[in-house]
Amino acid sequence: MTTGIDFGTTNSVAAQWNGEYVEILELGGQGLDADWERPGFEKLYPSVVGTSSLRTGALFGWEAKLRSEKAVEACKRLLREEPLVTVGGRRFAATTAAAGVFRSMITAAEEEAATEIGEAVITVPANATGAARFRTREAARAAGIVVKTLLNEPTAAAIAYAHNMEEDGEFLVFDWGGGTMDATLLLHDDGFFDEKASRGVNRLGGLEIDARLRRMVLGRAPARRAWSESEQRQFSLDIERNKILLSSQESVRITTPDGIPVEIGQDEFSAEIQDLINRALDPVEECLEQARIDPSELKAVLMIGGSSQIPAVRDAVSEALDCELVGVDLCHPMTAVAEGAAICAAAMDGELESIIRVVNTHALGTVTKDQYGKREFSALIGRNQRLPQQRVKSYRPSKDGVSKLIVEVWEGDPDRPVDHPDNVKLTELVLSYPQRSQAEDGVFDLEYTYSKEGLLAVKATLQKTGEVLLDGEVKVFGDSTVPPEIENELKELLALRSTPHTAPRPTHPQQSPAAPRDRRSADSGVPVPAPSPASMAKATSGPEQPAAPLIVDGSNLAWNGRPPRSAGGRPSFQALQAAIKALRFKNPDRDIHVVVDATLRHDVVEEERPLVEEAIAAGTVVQPPAGTEGRGDALVISIAEEVGGVIVSNDNFAPFQKANPWLLTPGRVLGATHSQGVWVFNRRKPNAAAPTARRR
Repeated sequence: MTTGIDFGTTNSVAAQWNGEYVEILELGGQGLDADWERPGFEKLYPSVVGTSSLRTGALFGWEAKLRSEKAVEACKRLLREEPLVTVGGRRFAATTAAAGVFRSMITAAEEEAATEIGEAVITVPANATGAARFRTREAARAAGIVVKTLLNEPTAAAIAYAHNMEEDGEFLVFDWGGGTMDATLLLHDDGFFDEKASRGVNRLGGLEIDARLRRMVLGRAPARRAWSESEQRQFSLDIERNKILLSSQESVRITTPDGIPVEIGQDEFSAEIQDLINRALDPVEECLEQARIDPSELKAVLMIGGSSQIPAVRDAVSEALDCELVGVDLCHPMTAVAEGAAICAAAMDGELESIIRVVNTHALGTVTKDQYGKREFSALIGRNQRLPQQRVKSYRPSKDGVSKLIVEVWEGDPDRPVDHPDNVKLTELVLSYPQRSQAEDGVFDLEYTYSKEGLLAVKATLQKTGEVLLDGEVKVFGDSTVPPEIENELKELLALRSTPHTAPRPTHPQQSPAAPRDRRSADSGVPVPAPSPASMAKATSGPEQPAAPLIVDGSNLAWNGRPPRSAGGRPSFQALQAAIKALRFKNPDRDIHVVVDATLRHDVVEEERPLVEEAIAAGTVVQPPAGTEGRGDALVISIAEEVGGVIVSNDNFAPFQKANPWLLTPGRVLGATHSQGVWVFNRRKPNAAAPTARRR
């Protein structure tokens, strides 16, 4: 069974034709957290690879997105330039990371959907470069997938819509996802799909929109300290999640790693990204002008990709084209591309009658020099040509006696200067002459053959003799002379092993009875003291011992660095939240209990009182019951003794030292210091309480 795969910047989707209709495969949905559970998300597979110190090996999909401490995201966007990425402390080619995502989807399909992904039609952005197309194909191949063809994403969405609605006519597809924006105009006529025009913008998508929301939050709550990598990652996830929520909610509250909440409204968010929306509309206008189509002639306007579902985006497109957009029930923005790819796969297998033609969105050519030595783009295959294409052009050496020439293969816009960012050198090929000769005898025909799968073959033939000087498929993109050994790297990526962490010691009452204070060794009969909190803290140094829980003296930390009450000072609950967050990131394998005095909610400023009450109601912070002797300090000590924990406080607990001598044991207490926005936690030994003087 052939599969359709939408390999996306943010998320990927796989679908299969079952003989009657398209089935969307649910892959990796068990990795979803409650905060991310939204309708349809179980059908998305994040294009992410990462690692976690709490899990063994490389992580993929939702596991990688939500549980990685370090992750490589937007694997598809990286294929444009093939940078090296770091996973688990190792360096890999971006193609390898993409191959890992494909391989993990294959495994999930076998284990969770009881199906196989052997052959596939894989989609790419309409304006994807030849290098990106090539690397996508190579990543899938390395993962074990036979790529039947590479299909443009807008075409795939149009195929899905036309198959369901059985409508003919001109379709405009507005494709705005996580990484790119494409506008494509297609003609559908009785199962025949023809791309008439396609324009797009690279590096304009959900990632850029995320950056705007992040800027809004930080503009109101600037970072007070340097955030750890884990804090930055969690903040990025919070930004992305709340961006999604803003499409259905009037406002959201985002809390920074410093513990500062920021309220963002849908209207102000829409205003912030208006310039990005305007940039996304430019390709729409260019497409219509190129095809000489009036918006009123459009049969349907399809909106696909997560970014296209932002209310302000849909409103802008609808207003610009003066039309009603196709609803999500008829063209699902997140799954339509995979559905269309699956239908295309079925057509290629002969299960459906359909003809699909595609066009290239960038010109292909080489670089020459004019009489003044200026480099110019010489196009062989122009943009928006139906594929496959084969074109020939003649060239001659610039001087006599040349033994070899360097043929540069370029892709881009010939109307722009060679060094324009839209122009990309794919590779360099060496053309060798059989012997040195005059320039006029060295004239050769350069032939480019570009397939609908996105593969480019280059051939050079000497005009004078008909001898082939160069012939082969372009297999190396970029300036690197040695292509990455993707298959070998993929084996190394999948063989990654992280340092294992043992599960933290349970911190709640267990069913088994507690050990007596005075025990005797079965061998010697010698009394063995019960483990104290201090001994539990020391035991964390051993690799097989669980990390001791942390018991936070919340009121003490909330007062840290604040003026005394007599000087008008007040504790800060937001500072306490920042301290807790820092503790969690530095101690991911420990349980953390937070205790505050019952008076804290009354001591903080009025704006913070709801935060304290919410935390107490949620159980993330506890306070002693009314009438408890010793108030919060006593509860801190009681919990620490019960669970064998380590106290986080700058207090000496002098009134409690006599009854709890283990408080003075080294390693029993961590001190907390707040400096320039950074929380630091170090071992400390409380000063011993002064002995009570005897009466004489």
